[in-house]
Amino acid sequence: MIIVNDLKPGTTFEKDKNIFIVINISHNKTAMRQMIVKLKVRNLRSGVINEISFTGGEKVEQAMIEKKVMQYLYDEGDAIVFMDSETFEQVEINKERLEWEMKFMKESDNVVISMYEEEILGVILPDKVELRIKECEVGVKGDTATSATKNATLETGLDIRVPLFITEGEMVLISTADGKYSGRA
Repeated sequence: MIIVNDLKPGTTFEKDKNIFIVINISHNKTAMRQMIVKLKVRNLRSGVINEISFTGGEKVEQAMIEKKVMQYLYDEGDAIVFMDSETFEQVEINKERLEWEMKFMKESDNVVISMYEEEILGVILPDKVELRIKECEVGVKGDTATSATKNATLETGLDIRVPLFITEGEMVLISTADGKYSGRA
C-alpha cells in the first residue's frame, strides 16, 4: 500500500479494479482542513485521462507493471502478433488498442509490451522513432524565407509535415508524443 501523499508522476496504482498511472499531482493544504491530494491520471486499460481527489493519508494499492521486450511479427487483420525473443511465446493485441502506436511501428521492430498480472496493457513507445519517407512533395526553390514545410508520408502510412530540404527515401526522427517531425536520423 502507498500513501497518496507519496505518489509521484509515473507511479502506477490500482483503485476500483482499474490501473492508473500518475501524470501530475497537486497538494492543497489549508489551515483548518485536511490535505486534499489531486491526481491527474491515465487509466492504463482504457487510455482515458481524468482527475481523482483523495484526502491526505489515504492509501492505494501499488500496481507492479511488468515490461517485456517483444518483436512485432505481423499484422493478422484485427490483431497484431508479437513474439518474445527469448521464449518464442507469441501474443496478440487487438488493433483497436494500438491505433496510435501502429503509426510508429514496423514489422520486425523490437517494442516494449506492458503487462499487469499476465494481462497485456499495451505497447510503450520510445520518445522518438526513426522512419523512412515513402512519399513527399517537391520543395519549391526560394520558398525558404520562413520555416516552410511540405507534406510527407512515412513508411508506416503516417502523414506529417517536414522541412523543404527533406527528400523521398530519407530517414527522419518522429516524436511519438505528437507525431511530428523532430529531425534527420
